Amino acid sequence: MAEQITSATATAKTVRIAARKVRLVVDLVRGKSVAEALAILKFTPRGASPVVAKVLNSAVANAENNFDLDSQDLYISKAIVNEGPTLKRFRPRAKGSASPINKRTSHITIVVSEKKEG
Repeated sequence: MAEQITSATATAKTVRIAARKVRLVVDLVRGKSVAEALAILKFTPRGASPVVAKVLNSAVANAENNFDLDSQDLYISKAIVNEGPTLKRFRPRAKGSASPINKRTSHITIVVSEKKEG
């Protein structure tokens, strides 16, 4: 008998928001049900909120379409934010010098799983 798949994943790579800023948002929704997490993200006034919501919706769509899971029973079982590649730029400064600017990116991964009955 084949093992029943009970989780689905979605990843957004090279998102132009620093990982430490995205982690603040992801920490709010980790372990919550999908409906509750989307409500929290909708009213969280941070730039990373719409991006995290988009990844979460993608994970739910993957669960429904690829693995026939019920979206009502899903919760966020795992949410990881890793650093992506850093874009290195320079800003002109006084006396012909330059100072570095690091434009940081992040990789956001969300895993949704079905609640186990019983």
